[in-house]
Amino acid sequence: MIYNQIWTGARLGKNGEREEFSATVPGNIQLDYANYAGFDDISFGDNCRQFDVLENDSWEYITKLNYEKNDGERVWFVSGGIDYKYDILLNGKNIYSYEGMYRPVRLELTDMLMGDDELRVHIYPHPKRKGSPVGTRDEADQSCKPPVCYGWDWNPRLLISGIWQDTYIETGDDTLIRSCEVRASISDDMSEGLVEVSYDCDTPCVLELFDADGNKVYEGSDASFTVQNPELWWCNGQGTPYLYRWVLSNGGDEKAGKIGFRKIRLLRNTDADIVSEFPKGRYPAPITVELNGRRILTKGSNWVNPELFWGIITRERYDELLLLAKDANMNMLRMWGGACAAKDSFYELCDEYGILVWQEFMLACNNYVATKHYMSVLESEATALILRLRAHPSIMFWCGGNELFNNWSGMDEQSHALRLLNKLCFELDYERPFLSTAPLDGMAHGGYRFYADYQGGDVFNEFIRSKNTAYTEFGVPSSASLENLKKIIPEDEMFPVQDTKSWNIHHATNTRGGGDWLCLDVLKRYFGEPKSIEDIVEKSNWLQCTGYQAAFEEIRKQWPYCAMMSNWCYNEPWITAANNSIISYPAIPKPAYYSVKNALRPTLFSARIPKFDWKAGERFEAGIWFLNDKPECVCGSVEVILKVGDLEYSLLKWDNAKADANSNFEGACVCCTLPNEETDHITLILKADNEELSNEYKLLYKPKKKRSTVRLLNE
Repeated sequence: MIYNQIWTGARLGKNGEREEFSATVPGNIQLDYANYAGFDDISFGDNCRQFDVLENDSWEYITKLNYEKNDGERVWFVSGGIDYKYDILLNGKNIYSYEGMYRPVRLELTDMLMGDDELRVHIYPHPKRKGSPVGTRDEADQSCKPPVCYGWDWNPRLLISGIWQDTYIETGDDTLIRSCEVRASISDDMSEGLVEVSYDCDTPCVLELFDADGNKVYEGSDASFTVQNPELWWCNGQGTPYLYRWVLSNGGDEKAGKIGFRKIRLLRNTDADIVSEFPKGRYPAPITVELNGRRILTKGSNWVNPELFWGIITRERYDELLLLAKDANMNMLRMWGGACAAKDSFYELCDEYGILVWQEFMLACNNYVATKHYMSVLESEATALILRLRAHPSIMFWCGGNELFNNWSGMDEQSHALRLLNKLCFELDYERPFLSTAPLDGMAHGGYRFYADYQGGDVFNEFIRSKNTAYTEFGVPSSASLENLKKIIPEDEMFPVQDTKSWNIHHATNTRGGGDWLCLDVLKRYFGEPKSIEDIVEKSNWLQCTGYQAAFEEIRKQWPYCAMMSNWCYNEPWITAANNSIISYPAIPKPAYYSVKNALRPTLFSARIPKFDWKAGERFEAGIWFLNDKPECVCGSVEVILKVGDLEYSLLKWDNAKADANSNFEGACVCCTLPNEETDHITLILKADNEELSNEYKLLYKPKKKRSTVRLLNE
């Protein structure tokens, strides 16, 4: 039987003072204290700086144990995870100490109980490497604490800790199933599935396996058994994410879960260059996903923690965000290494929705030197994470962490931390692939702006001239909606936009060494001086919508050499004033979400357009493509129309276009001289006979004073 407890929190001062307050479990102790102390809304202005004074404090959770115990039953303290370095004390005696946040705790208390027992969890101050630059993420390079809470360009510096996973007192007799794991694998020809069962219980258990219709497939007590010709688990868009339900029971207790049969490999990308004759170097790192024998295009986004306080994240929040990803035709999410790994319900939902998960360990943008202490903590934490997640069919592969081979990190494949992670993944999850970091040879991170002078062009031509096996981070920023801006920016700072504390701390200005995310310089380049905050919101969202459409569709055209796309980023942990995200906090789709959704449709007509801004009299051109990542052949017809003001010009009719399964077809090129009309944009319309295949592009246009007429040019 599970008994949730009533908890009190305490802030321990450096001079022996103590403040007690009500605490929520699961949750984060700093949030509980903020509610008790009356902190102002963390989202507004620079109110998040209220938490700075708490960084070096110690904390406690206290509870008087409340449970019922029958004769012959034992008592355990159980926690899914406590963040970060802590002691557990029963009646004043230390019974367990640990550093980390991913290893679950299960402590038998039976023989130590006295009646009227008090349990305390003492949490030490956040880890900060001695000698590291104060107030930087370098402070986290000798710990497994998620470095994002030390500050990032979309997450404020906010160090949190506490009992962040489900925690309770459990009682039970010899029938209590203390833990269990059911794993599925499949033969190379996909004809035979293997199920392996392990559990911790003093009474023998029986496992029942049911198919999706509720039919019993197996019943027995074998440690392993086979399923003939199992239904396969497929990712979103490639088939059904088929799951079998299992129940482990012994008459007194039972556990339940789901498994999926699927085989996944990472293959060398099609046409990936390799040194001729005698190899002297490595070809681009394999990043083409083969699922159940089929090479697929993986398309998705980078997931970040959906709350600043990850202890309060619920299954419902995961569900609304993951359902949006599924509906946006995504089939993968990259779990970025700088953030906190998700709770179990996240992965359960990914299993159900067919979302493949690129799972990184807790390393990002630092050089994690292999001290004895760090390696010990890393081994414990990584082991716990692998054991917790390896039974999920949605886990695509493991990755050491984010941007570890860059000049600001300085690690390489000989770094002991990465060698350890590779070893653990090999020993504990043999069949799943492992990557040291991202990006690797052949992959790309960036760009992150619609137009960047140092790259010499806009997002359209940047991706046309790129050739990468995977784009694992790229972005186009926009401002938040006016509604959200009013929640975070004081009225007297709203317009004109200045580098104030409010705009700065919400990542609009002075980010990454400049005004990157609001990109006022880019807005002025295309549209002139902003007239109002509403003007900024409208124009920046236009750029984000158009930029993401151009990037995603162009990357798709580079298949099969390019086999993966994952924009930075999907969501955000609080309201940012400007960001590359396509989902605003808490789970509100930006206009760009719908552009990405359309760009990721399984099949569509698409245009390769060389740039965003056009002038009257210029020669406009676009190549027309038919994109298809469905597992079957698709046909369609399209008319290409250019709309300039109120006038429409038919440029091309393409009948009976055909794209084979998981392939693209490059069609004709259209070209014309742009007429002179009084409008600020032109629209290229790809009008298909099947509306689901249609597409359109809104492009910037500048007329001349004198009108001209359209002139079609033969190609």
